[in-house]
Amino acid sequence: MTQSELTAEHFLTIADHTLLAPGTTAAELDAFMVTAAEIGVSRVCVSSSLLPADARGAEIVTVVGFPSGAHHASVKVAETAEAVANGANEIDMVVNRGLVRAGEWAAVEDEIRAVREACPGRVLKVIIESAALSDEEIVESCRAAEAAGADFVKTSTGFDPAGGASVHAVRLMAATVGDRLGVKASGGIRTTAAVRELWAAGATRFGVSGTAAILAEWDAPAILNAAAAGASNESY
Repeated sequence: MTQSELTAEHFLTIADHTLLAPGTTAAELDAFMVTAAEIGVSRVCVSSSLLPADARGAEIVTVVGFPSGAHHASVKVAETAEAVANGANEIDMVVNRGLVRAGEWAAVEDEIRAVREACPGRVLKVIIESAALSDEEIVESCRAAEAAGADFVKTSTGFDPAGGASVHAVRLMAATVGDRLGVKASGGIRTTAAVRELWAAGATRFGVSGTAAILAEWDAPAILNAAAAGASNESY
């Protein structure tokens, strides 16, 4: 899949501006929502325990089974149902990695499908923690997510010591799901260059906490080039 050039304006529409730090207070959440509105992002991603929340016009993304995924499917289903009741527009669920590592793909698919059924009409993303998986496990996890009716596959929670999003994983995930599902890159994405690389690899959504910093440097190369051109036109 070939992606066109990503602009800052388009990035704002596909960035899930994220606050998932444990111990977040109500005051910190409110300040985060104010900043999100000022930045102009389309979505915010927060912990389900912080819902309901005033997102000031943005859609709300929340996480279930977070961050380990080592929860019974029934717990993820209950968490999903409560999140939807509390205003979540999108659900990012963490897959059970033990089932993935054991190659129990029917069980992986069943768990995802159960969460899918708990959030009808909502966008469902499946976090596979790609940095901790083999290529085969990444591919099979993506296939299970698609078979279970997910809308996106997502690289990472951002909390696993194995690491976050990588170009290799995003490219592999995008090749597996084609244009049938979206691919959300998340975890350790802090620069415009990283966003552009992952976009070129096939990412169609981003989970980022440093959104403002990424946007601030977006046009830096153009600004530097313009300054250099101006300097070259000066008379000495």
